[in-house]
Amino acid sequence: MSISDLFDSGFQKRNQDHFAAIVRVAMSDGVITHEEKAFLDRLARNLSISDNDYKEILKDYASHPINPPTSYDLRLERLYDLARMVYADNIKGDGQVVLLEKLCIGLGFKADNVKYVVDKALSLVDQDVDGDTFADEIKNMNR
Repeated sequence: MSISDLFDSGFQKRNQDHFAAIVRVAMSDGVITHEEKAFLDRLARNLSISDNDYKEILKDYASHPINPPTSYDLRLERLYDLARMVYADNIKGDGQVVLLEKLCIGLGFKADNVKYVVDKALSLVDQDVDGDTFADEIKNMNR
């Protein structure tokens, strides 16, 4: 096996684990809503999750470890991507906010600050800021 094969399989495994963690969050209330399903479908495409892997993860999401990024910068990158996907999927109102709050907690953001983080994230995505500006703005709100 070549080094590139190891990297590719490791990268794919992280994507699958990340996807499974999002599925676990979506299933936390026992149901995947239509909006959450649409979001999961889009996320699977963006993470290059095959149809077969998608079905297997939905059946057995609990067997995948939840490994939120340890780096704050990586959490911000994932939050940026997730906020853009939630926003792009036009998940409206309370459903949008609740879904992103769950995802934020799953990423390792503190529950007592998550509403503020989500409001700021959605506001920044609505302003169509780039990833660097997004990260800077989220970091600056904690100062």
